[in-house]
Amino acid sequence: MKLQTKLVHISKPDELTGAISTPIYQTSSYIQESPDVHKGFAYSRTANPTRKVVEQAIAELEGGVSGFAFSSGLAATDCVLKLLNQGDEVVAGNDIYGGTYRILSTVYNRFGITSKFIDTTDVKNVTNAISDKTKVIWIETPTNPTLKVSDIKEIAKIAKSIGAWLIVDNTFLSPALQRPIELGADIVVHSGTKYLSGHGDVLSGFVVVKSEEVAEQLKYIQNTSGAVLSPFDSWLTLRGIQTLALRLQKHSSNAQKIAEYLLTNPKIDKVYYPGLKNHKNHEIALKQQDAFGGMVSFSLKEDTLEAATRFLTKTKIFILAENLGDVRSLASHPATMTHKSTPSQIRRETGIQDSLIRLSVGIEDPEDLIKDIEQALC
Repeated sequence: MKLQTKLVHISKPDELTGAISTPIYQTSSYIQESPDVHKGFAYSRTANPTRKVVEQAIAELEGGVSGFAFSSGLAATDCVLKLLNQGDEVVAGNDIYGGTYRILSTVYNRFGITSKFIDTTDVKNVTNAISDKTKVIWIETPTNPTLKVSDIKEIAKIAKSIGAWLIVDNTFLSPALQRPIELGADIVVHSGTKYLSGHGDVLSGFVVVKSEEVAEQLKYIQNTSGAVLSPFDSWLTLRGIQTLALRLQKHSSNAQKIAEYLLTNPKIDKVYYPGLKNHKNHEIALKQQDAFGGMVSFSLKEDTLEAATRFLTKTKIFILAENLGDVRSLASHPATMTHKSTPSQIRRETGIQDSLIRLSVGIEDPEDLIKDIEQALC
């Protein structure tokens, strides 16, 4: 079955009533016939029928054996990191979401789990960074916010050679455009708040694994830690996933047009979009992605916070907000918003200038979006 067909039919009809839309089982507990004898559900932190459907759906879409749904993307990240032990090491991309950098560098470092941050677009850097303590290689591809692309297949080979897990944050593309497990990844994480739900009305996170052994460990941690996705938010995410392929086609098409326009504007310094032929990692993106996604970043020739602020406060269609993946176009300023917790020196080294602006290109008419950018640059 083709992906678009899978997505439309991802919300399974209810076996009890025949309801086409998965019901919202808004309950905390379930009747038991006798102690510990029940119909597979005892308490909704452990399992809930609505959440189970969305967990099965994301596992199927990513090609894993099990999926797990959480109350946010960072809750999903936190659950995965709890697989590690004191003394373990994480090798991570240096251009990752600020929240991931923060939890690694200020929370898990206190528990004796160290992290190295490197440019994972060069496979040699990964080889040089690993050690006998490396248990996880963590990459985003494309990265947030400068849209660097790493070779998942090649990095998966490195992880396998040392018995480490390759974990890929697939938030920016979703399984509609990239499926890391097919390319060798062990674990995939998502902020489902973004493209999976797609309408700016849900906080959610997901993890998909390809190993039954790891699935058992994560199931235990999910239940023990308890940051699970609510039934209503599970249902909203399921509803959003049904249009995922159509939305990503339009997001990608619009983003390509905007990136090409930005290249022609004399007030723009650099444009970051893997769909541009001059993008450093364009060929890798062609190899492992079905399209280039809806995220575009750019910096201004006037590289100041003031210049970025002028642009961000003048847009009329692009909404200034700390999110992405919405059907509406959004704009953000990484240095003061999503990556504020990343040290300024590291921001600069990874290309996050004071004038860098990240666009989450929506599904509006691209001509209107380009006109909005034009007037905001004036």
